[in-house]
Amino acid sequence: MADRSAPLDPADDPSPDELIAARPFLSRHAMDGLVLEGVPLARIAHAIGTPTWVYGAATMRARCRSLLDALRGTGLDVHAHYAVKANDHLAVLSLFAAEGLGADVVSEGELRRARAAGVPAEQIVFSGVGKSVPALRLAIAEDIEQINAESAEELEMISALASAMGHTARVALRVNPDVDAGTHEKISTGRAQDKFGIPYADAAALYARAATLPGIRPVGLAAHIGSQVETLAPYRAAFGRLAELVHTLRATGHAVETVDCGGGLGIPYRNQPVPRPEGLAGALRGAFHNLDVRVLVEPGRWLVGPAGLLLASVILVKQTEGTRFVVLDAGMNDLVRPAMYDAWHGIIPISAVDLVGPLEPADVVGPICESSDTFARQRRLPPLAPNACVAILDAGAYGAVMSSPYNARPRAAEVMVDGDRWTVIRARQALDALWADERVPTATDTDPGTAADPGTAAPRTPAPA
Repeated sequence: MADRSAPLDPADDPSPDELIAARPFLSRHAMDGLVLEGVPLARIAHAIGTPTWVYGAATMRARCRSLLDALRGTGLDVHAHYAVKANDHLAVLSLFAAEGLGADVVSEGELRRARAAGVPAEQIVFSGVGKSVPALRLAIAEDIEQINAESAEELEMISALASAMGHTARVALRVNPDVDAGTHEKISTGRAQDKFGIPYADAAALYARAATLPGIRPVGLAAHIGSQVETLAPYRAAFGRLAELVHTLRATGHAVETVDCGGGLGIPYRNQPVPRPEGLAGALRGAFHNLDVRVLVEPGRWLVGPAGLLLASVILVKQTEGTRFVVLDAGMNDLVRPAMYDAWHGIIPISAVDLVGPLEPADVVGPICESSDTFARQRRLPPLAPNACVAILDAGAYGAVMSSPYNARPRAAEVMVDGDRWTVIRARQALDALWADERVPTATDTDPGTAADPGTAAPRTPAPA
């Protein structure tokens, strides 16, 4: 496995031509420049400006069907639940719901979004280490497929809430298998020191405890080891530990119906080799072929990451001693992954003229007042003039969903391409919308509840006597 502490060598970066060649949904036309599916990206940039997120619907459908085909080939009872956190736009959720995917959610908001997009409650799994009481009440009332409990304390919460509501909640225990996924430190979730899941050694006893609690029916186990996993070995290790635990529980008389194997399958941001869905399917088959369990997976990044990109325009090119800075109108408030994870994203000019220019190193940066607002260092790009437009690739996952209005910058527009058609699915945020819900207190405001909507203001707690 590569040493992730070592910096990437810019000399090894794939060229724009190599990036395009590895992405079948992208093409380069002599007149139209860079094209996503059947739509020239320059047409979108000219019509609605930049920064703008663009997603390919046909690309998402094709990736979804490829994944489902691989899972069906296992001969297992496998069900895919899209990880809503990767991209929660209703247009994206609706597309995957139409393809038959369920949803993996981690908050009340995501649960409500999934339902609004048409995902049936019986195809929703609720994960996450800190589920709120209102969120759990909603999940129980909706009678969702299962709640993945992350701790003994949460198990007691679910039991108390479900009993009080007169319901029985289907619960799986999320086990921490203590497996290093070999991914970035900040997106590893299956090691003993991570905050997620129940220690493996405690899982059997807690499963037995769950079977005695009112309002709960334990149905299985869950695990998720991290995101952007680039080899199959960690999956095999984690799945093997889950299979062992299934045998242990059944040997003591407990029913285990489901095993939720999480997601995390990596994508080739830098054209690096990563496992295909067929490889993941093989790991699932190897671990669970003789267990007669219902297997769940939670793909997110793999489905939407390569299907999305961020269009940005050059504000200016700043030349200092030894460095060419290409300053874009998109910043870390739009795409935070490079600043947060040192993530690598391909950057390609969209103009037919710029696409054939000679390549020279440049630092690509944004306008935010942070040195971390840097998309790439010493990236080989052609000369770019002000107003030239570029596409930042593989930004469909953890892009718009993690964006913010930092530096009072409006949220970017979002567009969905479907074949040769395109639609604005979220208009660019208006500047005055940034402060539309803010209120400046006045001298007459004496009660902390008066500034709030009377229907939503929290009740005041009387001071102790």
